[in-house]
Amino acid sequence: MSRRPSHPVRLLASALAAGALLTTAACSDGGESESASDTAAEQAGVARQKAAGQTPSGSPTNSPTGSASASPAALTESGAKAALLTEADLEGGWNQVQDADKWRDRLLVGKVDVADFLTAKSKATDCQALLDALYDDDLLGDPSGPSALTGFEQGDSRLLEQVAGYDRAGLDARLKWLRTLPDTCDEFTATGSGGAERTVQVTEASVPDVGDARTGLRVTVQGDAGGSPATLTLDIAVVRVDTSAVTVMGGGLEGGQTDSVAQAVRQGTERLKTVLDGGTPSPLPADLD
Repeated sequence: MSRRPSHPVRLLASALAAGALLTTAACSDGGESESASDTAAEQAGVARQKAAGQTPSGSPTNSPTGSASASPAALTESGAKAALLTEADLEGGWNQVQDADKWRDRLLVGKVDVADFLTAKSKATDCQALLDALYDDDLLGDPSGPSALTGFEQGDSRLLEQVAGYDRAGLDARLKWLRTLPDTCDEFTATGSGGAERTVQVTEASVPDVGDARTGLRVTVQGDAGGSPATLTLDIAVVRVDTSAVTVMGGGLEGGQTDSVAQAVRQGTERLKTVLDGGTPSPLPADLD
């Protein structure tokens, strides 16, 4: 497989919407400030709370600043790079490469046969969009913020990870769309530029229960490579963390990489969460079992 350097998330962000804490202040009748009697009553109540060893209500010590509900920090360029997987995060002899942005898969190039969708022509459009997205490296659409990617090789198999920031509404819509594809596309035919036909199958794949939302696919393309029958298998996992996402694709002509993709998405999600929380990922993989 070889890739081209277009939109990141290859085969195989950035402003976060910071939540604002809105507070309302009660006003007395007529819009005036509290009366002297109200103020005295409040002060007396505070005194009683302090005497009982309680924290006065409305005290600045009750401020939510730094609480667990605080929004994650915005993803930065340096943060996206720091969140990327390393060789230490993967098992099985994966070697990191420097040209992952140039990978591309010719078996993914093809025009969907609309005749496969006799009762729902719109489904052919969705399946064509899937093939194009896999080839053009924009499975989740164009990132609206920082983006970084890395790739690994193991024999003839490859594994690629992208960390990027997105518009929240667009990201959720894209995840929802991906979840429909196993039913929408299922199995169809695509014709390459040379006229050779390829059979494409799309099935749902499990993803570790990490992040805020997730989805997984397995895509297989049966066709011809170098004059011989060939089957390209891609295992795909996408995990959303706030308005950022980790996308992992693994596989090749030797088959899918289910276990490696699952491990990669666990470690990748943990590294992204660490970065968004303002930390620095450990050089050693986290024990997530």
